[in-house]
Amino acid sequence: MPPFLDPQLLKGVLPPLLLALLAERESYGYELVQRLREAGLTGMSEGTVYPALARMERDSWIQARLVPSRSGPARKYYRPTTAGYAALRDGAAAWQSLATVVTPILSRPVPTEPAPPAEEV
Repeated sequence: MPPFLDPQLLKGVLPPLLLALLAERESYGYELVQRLREAGLTGMSEGTVYPALARMERDSWIQARLVPSRSGPARKYYRPTTAGYAALRDGAAAWQSLATVVTPILSRPVPTEPAPPAEEV
């Protein structure tokens, strides 16, 4: 599994990702999975997205409405609520803050072995 799909790494960033996509356009669950895959999260599964949507709906970050479908049962479309937009702003700011610290460290070349302790240098 590629590191960017590590469930623990994804867990914290998935709600803001979903909120960002929903802020752009109302979508149903499988469509969100497809949009995330198109964005580069190729291993994204319905089993990850649907529970996150259920939690976000329970937390009143999103609301749903049923829309009739021409090709089967009605689809449940989601959109952010006022609380969802606030959560998106907070989540995006938290992610940017974390990325500002983490990216320079993880962008360094990986050494073949650690340097000796600072007091031995």
